[in-house]
Amino acid sequence: MHCGRFLGAPLSRREMLARSANGFGALALAALSGDRAFAELAAAAATEGSGRLNPLAPRVTHFPAKAKNVIFLFMDGGPSQVDTFDPKPRLAREHGEPIKMKVQPTQFDNVGKVLKSPWEFHQYGESGIPVSDLFPHIATCADDLAIVRSMVADFSEHTNANYFIHSGSGQQGRPSLGAWVTYGLGSACHDLPGFIVLNSGMIPPGGWDMFNNGFLPATYQGSSFQRGDVPVADLVRAETSASVQNKKLNLMRALDSTALERTGSDDKLESAIANYELAFRMQTAVPNLMDLADESEATKKLYGLDDPATEVFGRQCLVTRRLVERGVRFVELLCQNLGYDRWDQHSNLKGGHADNARATDKPIAGLLKDLKSRGLLDETLVLWGGEFGRTPMAQGIDGRDHNPFGFTMWLAGGGIKGGTIHGATDEYGYFAVENKVAVHDLHATMLHLLGMDHKKLTYRFGGRDMRLTDIHGEVVDDILA
Repeated sequence: MHCGRFLGAPLSRREMLARSANGFGALALAALSGDRAFAELAAAAATEGSGRLNPLAPRVTHFPAKAKNVIFLFMDGGPSQVDTFDPKPRLAREHGEPIKMKVQPTQFDNVGKVLKSPWEFHQYGESGIPVSDLFPHIATCADDLAIVRSMVADFSEHTNANYFIHSGSGQQGRPSLGAWVTYGLGSACHDLPGFIVLNSGMIPPGGWDMFNNGFLPATYQGSSFQRGDVPVADLVRAETSASVQNKKLNLMRALDSTALERTGSDDKLESAIANYELAFRMQTAVPNLMDLADESEATKKLYGLDDPATEVFGRQCLVTRRLVERGVRFVELLCQNLGYDRWDQHSNLKGGHADNARATDKPIAGLLKDLKSRGLLDETLVLWGGEFGRTPMAQGIDGRDHNPFGFTMWLAGGGIKGGTIHGATDEYGYFAVENKVAVHDLHATMLHLLGMDHKKLTYRFGGRDMRLTDIHGEVVDDILA
């Protein structure tokens, strides 16, 4: 006979499911394992030494993918479209005159006279794509580029525009494009993060929230790699030997497994465990990655490592190629600090744009050519551009204000139709007037090339199936090979 007050508390549903893992849960697993696709995926997903499924394991795409990896060359600050890839002869004809069209209020509401480009444009490649003298090296890759001249964005202020180009929302807190890609595809790399941000020295407005996982599990957030001898913070082994560290890790795994058995599935705990184990593997992988001793002198010269003007960004581009070779899914490169406010030239347009172009032009061309020579460009989607463009009229004497109404980005590799120009702006280069491409369209197109339907890549949050493109986005078929 038992006294009711001393009976054990009834199991909660979570506890019952967790403790029944070897009962009907095992029967369900056995049935699923009979499915060949599930069995292969589970085998690939097993995390070494833990017995759990790896949240970064490669996943089956919605349809065959053209691209496996993404490189985002983020030109923070907003390069001027009319000085780079969208020549406008009318600016030269009307230089110094009031602009003959209605204009929108600009960021600083300082509408000056029409300002011609300080640089000449020339046609390159079999496609004859015009490229500014700012980019003599990228120009030699013209036949690999799809120039989108009709980009439009929703924000004209840096912070909101940076969040928007990265996450499809102008507010902080939403998952970054890189987080969505790794959530949807996992990663083919076992000992490095799936989403890596190479910080060349300047953090854009908006900070590291641009590379956040948002409401997705923490496993998918961007990992920062810095310049210098310690590229990843807190990665250096603190223990006296590998043996001591392994004993600590084994104890941590045992404690974590006990906690999971007691509480059941927990995204936050699972992500923390996966991140600790990944950090352990990175202790060996990162030094090998950053050591360029095995690269030939010809390769280093291709990226501009022999020139102080291009060495910093060139090294980051070369590391990017090494990351892609190792299967890292999404790599983003940030601009370096040249003493200017990134590409954001409200004054000294000629000096600021020239220096930023000089630092990035040869390394980017080297990256494209190196990827192509190794057979990697066909499966790597490369994106170049900033959060918006700039106005065709001057701010002050030698500057341009922000312009989200019509600007240029380009893509290459990974299923892109090279040697093409998509869309157009008006005769001043101010407004997109033909085949507009919104940021959500850009994101939808990138996911499509990676084998994902942007309408089906969702995550349940706040009672709604959230997605990168929200309720918007159309694939831009004209730039697809």
